Amino acid sequence: PPLLLSLSPAPTDRQNSKSLSLWAGGQAAMESPTSAASRVDFYGFLDRMRRPEAADLFRSIKSFLASLSLDEPSAEADGARVQAFFAEMEAAIRGHPLWADATHQEIDHALEGLEKYIMTKLFDRTFAASPEDAAADAEVSDKIGLLQRFVRPHHLDIPKVLNNEASWLIAVKELQKINSFKSPWEKLLCMMSCCQVINNLLLNVSMTNDRTPSGADEFLPILIYITIKANPPQLHSNLKFVQLFRRETKLVSEVEYYLTNLISAKMFIINVNGHSLSMEESEFQKHMESAKLGTQMSVASPSSSQGLATSTSGLQKQIDAEGSRFPFMDSETENLTQAELKQLHGLYRKTVTRYTLLSKALRKLSIDEDQLLASVDDS
Repeated sequence: PPLLLSLSPAPTDRQNSKSLSLWAGGQAAMESPTSAASRVDFYGFLDRMRRPEAADLFRSIKSFLASLSLDEPSAEADGARVQAFFAEMEAAIRGHPLWADATHQEIDHALEGLEKYIMTKLFDRTFAASPEDAAADAEVSDKIGLLQRFVRPHHLDIPKVLNNEASWLIAVKELQKINSFKSPWEKLLCMMSCCQVINNLLLNVSMTNDRTPSGADEFLPILIYITIKANPPQLHSNLKFVQLFRRETKLVSEVEYYLTNLISAKMFIINVNGHSLSMEESEFQKHMESAKLGTQMSVASPSSSQGLATSTSGLQKQIDAEGSRFPFMDSETENLTQAELKQLHGLYRKTVTRYTLLSKALRKLSIDEDQLLASVDDS
């Protein structure tokens, strides 16, 4: 739908309040624990924007959205214009009577709320909007789908002492949440949560095993492996969206480090070869061909799958053997002790329970936000 195409006079204060209330209600229905950190920022921003004194700021926002909708979408051009508007609004907010006595943190909260409001409005225009982005997302997802079938921690030179299925599973789930949100900050929170789980794992292992933390030498390989395990939806588009539309002044320090590492993980996956996985190129190509065959078999009809499986039973057994994941993926069944089997069963029950709860939570977030946003524009 068009973005605020009507250039009608600015709404009254009562209309402003109604529009913001409707939109905020829709956002509340989509909240999740991951976005808890930004909830206060957002509602504090809306609370001030409902006041009569904020009418000039509200007009500026509507005018910007209307002007942007008149031009053809262009991710880079839109990114530059949005960043310029954020800078302009930051100056306006800092000098506005509503924030005359505000602390630096309160102003930052207002800017977080502004970013979320603007980018949710512009989401359909700015996220994965070009055929090139769709193609890049498909390329990354397909490549990861193949790598999932045979890549194991030792292929990335991850020490066994860092093999922690429980922590890895949490990191995977955090990364897979990125498409549940529409603001750059909330998407970035998912990426950061994933990276912080890995960072905590490295720190805990270094403390309990008297090891010297090795930083990126171990962090990046684990992040690559987690990304392969997660195969997060539209990874290319999510990274591009955050790079272009997250306020530039906030992409610094730890945030910049984590984002840069995730971009590096994506590039590693795109350019992966035998050497990068510590194997001969011929062996790598063999694994890739086997993975492609396994993918074809999984999408084929039952009858054709049966015939193909009969002619390649030995290969399929190899694929099945290598395709297991969490937990104890590198263990042989006959070598597991009774205690380990009990632990395995307990981990399985926890995984199923968490997955079920996550699925229920995500279903609750499936409200049609476009209709809610449309109601704001029509108010």
